[in-house]
Parts: sequence; C-alpha cells; structure tokens
Amino acid sequence: MIAEFRLPDLGEGLAEAEVVQWLVAPGDSVALNQTLAEVETAKAVVELPSPYEGTVATLHAEAGETVAVGAALIDFEVVGEEETTSAPMPEAAEKAQPNLVGYGAAPTATGRPARRARRSGAVPAVVDTAVLEAAPHDATPSSAVDSVVERPRSTPPVRAHAKRLGIDLVLVAAEVGDRVITRADVDAYAERVGARSQATADVPVAAPSSPFTPGASGDGARETRVPIRGVRKHTAAAMVQSAFTAPHVTVFHTADVTATMDLLASLRDDRSLSEHRIGPLAVVAKAVCLALGRTPGLNSRWDEAAGEIVQHHYVDLGIAAATDRGLIVPMIRDAERLTLVELAGAVRALAEVARSGKTSPAELAGGTFSISNIGVFGVDAGTPILPPGQSGILAVGAVRRQPWEFRGEIALRQVMTLSLSFDHRLVDGAEGARFLKDVADILEEPGRAMLLR
Repeated sequence: MIAEFRLPDLGEGLAEAEVVQWLVAPGDSVALNQTLAEVETAKAVVELPSPYEGTVATLHAEAGETVAVGAALIDFEVVGEEETTSAPMPEAAEKAQPNLVGYGAAPTATGRPARRARRSGAVPAVVDTAVLEAAPHDATPSSAVDSVVERPRSTPPVRAHAKRLGIDLVLVAAEVGDRVITRADVDAYAERVGARSQATADVPVAAPSSPFTPGASGDGARETRVPIRGVRKHTAAAMVQSAFTAPHVTVFHTADVTATMDLLASLRDDRSLSEHRIGPLAVVAKAVCLALGRTPGLNSRWDEAAGEIVQHHYVDLGIAAATDRGLIVPMIRDAERLTLVELAGAVRALAEVARSGKTSPAELAGGTFSISNIGVFGVDAGTPILPPGQSGILAVGAVRRQPWEFRGEIALRQVMTLSLSFDHRLVDGAEGARFLKDVADILEEPGRAMLLR
C-alpha cells in the first residue's frame, strides 16, 4: 500500500521549508528512521528521518523547491499499512510527527551509526560531466553497474559548496578516503579538475579598462541574482520588524582590558584548564550575566498584546554567529548558572554547530539578551540591531594594543570598545550606561566580579 509522508512542523510555527537535497530516490528501500532529505527552514538545516520502512514510490518536490508544512513530501510503498494510509493525515503518521524532528521509533542499534548505502545509479540528474570525465577512471561512477557505495560524510555547508561547484562528493571521497570531507577537500578537488561555481560560471570578467561601461557588448550576464530564502530571508524580516518596532539607542564605552588578557594568558598556562580554551568572549559573557542582575530592564521584553513588561529571572544568552547561510543567534540556556569554564565550552560548542549548519530550531528559539562578537572581523564598534523580543544586545569589538592613559602616564595597553543597543521603551539612558560600565569594570578588573551577584 502507499503511505504518504507530509512535511511536519519543524518547530516554532515555521510555515515552510526548502528541500536542500534528497538522500533517497524512487525505488530505494528505506529503513525506519533513515534520513530521507535535508531541508532548510528559516532557522536551520535539519534532517528528516523516515517514519516508515518500505520503498520510495514518489518524491513530491525537487531539490531547491519550497514546501509548505502539511504538504505531501514523499510516498512509500509499505506492507500492511492499508488501515493507516486511508486518510490524508493518518493517526499513526500524526503520532510519528511531533513538532521537532525525531519522530518514529527509537533506533535499536548501538555503537557508531552506519551511513546510508546509496546506489551509484541514483546520481542526481544534473551532473557536471566534465568533472566526471576528468576524474580517475576507477573513481568514476558507472551507470551500467548498480553498485552500492556509502554516502560520503560531510556537513550541509560542504555539500552545498560542492553542489555549487558541480562536484560529486563520491569522487572526492575516493581521493580523501574514509573520513569527513571538508571544504578544503572540495576546493582542492575543484582546483585539480578545473571546476568552477555554477553561480559565477556564466558571469564574465569585465575588462580592466572600463569595468562599468554602460551598454557594453553582451558577452553574458553582468549581474547575479540570488533568491532570498531560508535563514537570510527570516533574518531580514526579523531585523526590519525589530528596527521599526523598538526604539533603538546605542551607547559606546572603550575599556582597558589588559588585566582580562593577562588573566586569560595565565589560564592558558594552567595545565588543568588547557583543554578549555577560554577566550575574551567567555569573560564578556560572564560579565554580562553578572551585570544583568543589576539592570533587570535589559533582561526583559515588551509584551504589546498583554500591555506588560516581562522581566526574566534567568539569562538565555544569544551568541550571534555568521554562517554561510546568514546570521543566526543560537542560545546558551540559563547562562547565569554557568562558570567561566562552562561558558567557554558552551560558546565553543555553539560556534562549531553553527558552522556545520546543524543548529536546531530549539537552539534558536527565545533568548533574553544577546552578544555579537564583531571583533573577530577586526571591527571596533557598531550599532547592533536588537533580536526581536529582546531589550539589549552587546557588540564586542576587537582587542587592540594602543597608547592609553594608565596611572597618570601613557602606556601601551590592550583596549576594547563595547557597543550596547537597547530598547528605550524598557531601558533609559542611565540604566544602559550603568550596565555598560558594570561590564567594562569587570573586564578592566576581573576581581570586581566578586562584588556582583
């Protein structure tokens, strides 16, 4: 019988998702909880596990197509499912599709998860034949032999990068061996075979003498249009809503953080802490959690519908992360309860997951205050926009060595500029200034953290 699987609600009331890539094809046999596809919502790339064991009958969407929640996504041929497939949204399927990915029976296998075996005959329809021809003969998939190979291991951003270059990761895996394929592996392979990005392959290079000459002869496209979707679309809408809803005010303060940098150097020399890699951002996060206890307005939200100000007695700390898919702000839950070492680990874990594209919708939901580390880009200061529902965000600038007044003399010190944006409906100038000074005081003299609670 035919069992229909519809796109489930992936959390936070998201109405749609884009199919990044299919990992199965019609005719493939699938096991329960086997990954069917990767889809990109407005917040994250997630994997969809199969709620059925059977054979793939129909794919209702192509890679790159946007599908509404509740719309038919894939059909299976299953055995003994006559009763559960008679209704458009069968009861069994509803039970297998909760709000977050993870529906279906728990896997019974233990040990290292096995990668899905795929048929080499199911190579995507659009393949860069030049790349395949340039590959070593023994690494080129043969359409005449329906051999079974393991799906190469890689992260979603790497797979997307390979797709843009028109490279089959099976060929890359044949060269690098049984390990996770990195972006560098893809780039090295692309350079060897002469592949170039599909997004730029048809864009000519303008002549140096007149790169912007109007009416130049048409040797090809003079501009590239990129669809606005996924995380970037969601972020743009959220930032516009925030900018035109909350009255933003930004204040700046430059602090001498030499004492903090000396503290971090001493922690790096401590063998018991050598694996934790505590950095300036972790100290800033700790200072923010302590300072918020003295300025509750910056840890609140404006509830327009209820006509109330909601004060949070916990800190869900957002850490803004720039990824290939756009800006995301994953959360450290109950950050005020964590030690400096625990905060450092949480910050590092968030960054690694964000870079891999595996941040879940749950990790992006909520948040009471955020930090944006613009210093990693060599920037000193800026005017960050508040994430919707938050009343404060702190931008952390680069640490620079420069002449500074110190104990009545000019000395070479390490300084950092802090930029605080806040919602003026909830926080007045005095409160914002006091919070910023509290954070700066801790960074200038880390021992002052002992005075705050």
